[in-house]
Amino acid sequence: MTTVPSSLPAELRAIGRIHHVAIIVRDIDEALSVYRDLLGLPVELVLPIESDRVTIAFLTVGESKIELVQPNDDTTGVARFLAAKGEGFHHLCLEVPDLAAVLTDLERRGVELIDHAPRRGA
Repeated sequence: MTTVPSSLPAELRAIGRIHHVAIIVRDIDEALSVYRDLLGLPVELVLPIESDRVTIAFLTVGESKIELVQPNDDTTGVARFLAAKGEGFHHLCLEVPDLAAVLTDLERRGVELIDHAPRRGA
């Protein structure tokens, strides 16, 4: 068992489980044919997120999820990521008891953030 350094702020010591791992894909239907049909992972939902101009699919893996993310617009950050790096790992989402406090602490400690406050996603 790994011990958490006491020098970490309480917000970071309270990190819970991995909620999801996000994978950028060109075509969500093709990706589902692998993750759902070939690997047998159950699909929790497939949903367009209009505000982010992406379509996502969540597949359950134990207590965590895989999030497939397909850009629906070539001008989005997700589309730029796909063009520059290709399909693959994008981000890891960890559960925390107080997201606003964690973001504030990370920013104070010099971590470059995309969002400085919690926002609605999938």
